[in-house]
Amino acid sequence: MKLSHLSETLIGSEIVKLGGEIRERIRKGETIYNFTVGDFDPAIFPIPAEMEAAIIEAYRQHLTNYPAAEGNLDLRQSIAEFVQRYQGLSYGVDEILVACGGRPLIYAIYRAICDEGDKVIYAVPSWNNNHYTHFVSGEHVVIEATAENNFMPKAADIAPHIQSATLLSLCSPQNPTGTTFSKEGLEAICDLVLAENARRGDGDKKLYLLYDQMYWHLTYDGIEHYDPVSLRPDIRPYTIFVDAVSKVFAATGVRVGWSLGPAPVLAKMKAILSHVGAWAPMAEQKGIARFLQQHEAIDAYLKEFKEKISLRLRGIYDGLMQLKSEGLPVDAVAPEAAIYLTIKMDLAGKTGADGTVLHDQAAVTGYLLEEAKLAIVPFYAFGAPNDSPWYRLSVGTCKEEEIGKMLQQLQEALEKLS
Repeated sequence: MKLSHLSETLIGSEIVKLGGEIRERIRKGETIYNFTVGDFDPAIFPIPAEMEAAIIEAYRQHLTNYPAAEGNLDLRQSIAEFVQRYQGLSYGVDEILVACGGRPLIYAIYRAICDEGDKVIYAVPSWNNNHYTHFVSGEHVVIEATAENNFMPKAADIAPHIQSATLLSLCSPQNPTGTTFSKEGLEAICDLVLAENARRGDGDKKLYLLYDQMYWHLTYDGIEHYDPVSLRPDIRPYTIFVDAVSKVFAATGVRVGWSLGPAPVLAKMKAILSHVGAWAPMAEQKGIARFLQQHEAIDAYLKEFKEKISLRLRGIYDGLMQLKSEGLPVDAVAPEAAIYLTIKMDLAGKTGADGTVLHDQAAVTGYLLEEAKLAIVPFYAFGAPNDSPWYRLSVGTCKEEEIGKMLQQLQEALEKLS
């Protein structure tokens, strides 16, 4: 059966595939420490009670018809107030677009800005930029971020490509790494974008900046979140934010996200999404509009939520550092933000107790799953080279009492290698 070139060449999400395989093995009774998906176990991390109550009340009021294509006015007003209070950014309701989470908004940004053959700059490892660029038949300009830079792209890496680019896609805190931009690092990138747009003529397509800040509330140990518009207000006409309730309130299934950006760009994104029907459900919109006004409830939830996430990230990081100090081939980047820990499993080329050689990183991933019962996502699933020894570990489904057991099983598996 012959189908479209897009469907024949599009690669499905390796993370979703891996997560599905792990869940099936767990369903069959296997004990696996599943750190693959960027999601939450509601039994460990429930959504705020006030959010749940507001959504339920909206359903009881039979608010189940179509919402406004751009998002209901009351929700956009609440988002504007929320963004002003927590981030210090002032956006009008015509500069806010609501959709069912961040994914359709990112898709709409790519569709609204990029033509076939346009250059898209993004770093790897990063979440899904390679797939979205493929959707629009763009030219991939891939920056390989390194451990030395905490896997965040630098202005010097971007500069050689910027004159011919249409879209620069950035994310901070970064998925999959859980690392963040420094103030100076992001300022330097913003200055590149501003200088490039000043260079282009009035009739030229401008260089736009997609800034995914889905995890920005979740920073730890004094790490501060920075955004382009706060640092360089002149970049506002070229910047489109992506945000949502999904991660900050453990509400991945509630499906309410928003973009902030220049009204003309958001109007085009709205037109695209109106044909897709990717709006957030009416009742969820009404419930979130009410919840975002409950500042005391938000502050209390964030305090406890961040403490629980940080405890898990720090506990696993400290355990891995102990294994490293004992001479085992592991490493990790100190946790900064989000729900992710960047860890290194430098096992390629080693031999198992049965004589099997771990020839490549795929074999390493399989060995960790079979011998340590540890399921983590390799960075090559996020566009990094296939031989990258780095992995994303997500703690959204992590039970605190299982951390010690997981580390012990990992240690035993590592000690079997030679």
